[in-house]
Amino acid sequence: MTTAHETVSKYWTICEARDWAGFAALLAEGVVYDLPQPRQRINGRDAFVRFNVEYPGDWHVTVERVVGEGSHAASWVRIALDGEDLPALSFFEFDDFGLIVRITEFWPEPYDPPAGREHLAESY
Repeated sequence: MTTAHETVSKYWTICEARDWAGFAALLAEGVVYDLPQPRQRINGRDAFVRFNVEYPGDWHVTVERVVGEGSHAASWVRIALDGEDLPALSFFEFDDFGLIVRITEFWPEPYDPPAGREHLAESY
């Protein structure tokens, strides 16, 4: 059995390759994909694979970090899409067979820091 870290690394490699059969093989039939910010949920392997297959644009994934242990893992990736660099934070849960049963994903947006704090932090 592969580790949670290895499975998530493979997940992103397969996404970038658009290997949708390989992608589906990593997912439990009843996988749940949650997007808390827009309050959307996708239920089931077939629907989640289709969601990714039909995602618009020519996007590409760069993995910044993956950590995982036991039945949980997390990743920080950057998605290049239409000239934008979009960070995503994903949290994965696995079943006893090492298949992904839940993904909760956040797409944070940059924002301006509060005024009067310039002496405490460096902007980049």
